Amino acid sequence: MLFLKQRTQPLIGIDISSTSVKLVEISSQASNYRVETYAVEPLPVNAVNEKNINDVDGVGKAIKRVVKKSGTRNKKCVLAVPSSAVISKTIRLPANLKESDIEEQLQIEADQYIPYKLEEVNLDFEVLGPSANNPETVDVLLVASRSENVEMRVGAAELAGLTPAVMEVESYATERAARVCIEQLPDEVTTDVVAVLDVGATMTSITVLENGALAYTREQPFGGKLLTEDIMRRYGLSYEEAGIAKKEGHLPENYASEVLEPFKENLAQQVHRFLQFYYAASDRDRVDHILLAGGCASIEGVDKVISSRLGASVSVANPFAKMSVSNRVNAQRLNNDAPALMIACGLSLRSFD
Repeated sequence: MLFLKQRTQPLIGIDISSTSVKLVEISSQASNYRVETYAVEPLPVNAVNEKNINDVDGVGKAIKRVVKKSGTRNKKCVLAVPSSAVISKTIRLPANLKESDIEEQLQIEADQYIPYKLEEVNLDFEVLGPSANNPETVDVLLVASRSENVEMRVGAAELAGLTPAVMEVESYATERAARVCIEQLPDEVTTDVVAVLDVGATMTSITVLENGALAYTREQPFGGKLLTEDIMRRYGLSYEEAGIAKKEGHLPENYASEVLEPFKENLAQQVHRFLQFYYAASDRDRVDHILLAGGCASIEGVDKVISSRLGASVSVANPFAKMSVSNRVNAQRLNNDAPALMIACGLSLRSFD
């Protein structure tokens, strides 16, 4: 199972997060993208913990349900392993090497960069292009992950009757979807350095694009589950009841001021913290724009709170804003779910690289 080899056949993107499985299927017609199908299906409790699969059977059944719900007949899919489960390294090799020679060379040198036995990992490479200031060498991206990370996702997809064609890395899928979002921003918005903050149920990731290319990524535990737990404690509800009340808005009048606004402030502080990690790891001291993604991005007004607290340009990510939509897709629902579908969208777009 390879990570980076190109495919031309359209694929469905399957994003396995901590709480749900998300499916997006995109076609390309005359250089325009069209959303053919999409669906979201919850996962059994604790089937996935911080993006580590604990219950392959439960995840496989959820994938089967999301495929049925979407109505797609496509059986070929692209999956992704979390960025935190991947080791990547850019190395330089002679420019005159053939692809087979590069593969052989990397097999020889891989143990210098990977702290596991080679028989325990899946690895792949992609030639990025000529090295800066040296036309006689090329930059080659080496990517590796423990085989169990790949095999559990493949196994879950196969249980659902799907055929995994590509195994991606979540940050690369985010990068792909983010470029679509960046193209939609107004001309007056500077986009040299764009940070994508994906705030999910239990995990938050930052993906930074510098001049449209992935430059930095990091993941940490934090997400909308904390808001659900706040609601549960404040109003004496079960976790399930709190989740339903949060989604449907059936909460007391003091919810906004006493629970929701403090959570927004906490989220803004977390975004600030993520950016500080990026600044410390780079020579930057600012980003031009923040794309807010993940389920928490749909909280009304959260983008304005972050913009106000950080003094930054912020928008809610929607990679589908200028795509056409098939009559099988509820456009309003897709629009509402769009921020949480960045990875699934980027995975499906992998078909057209």
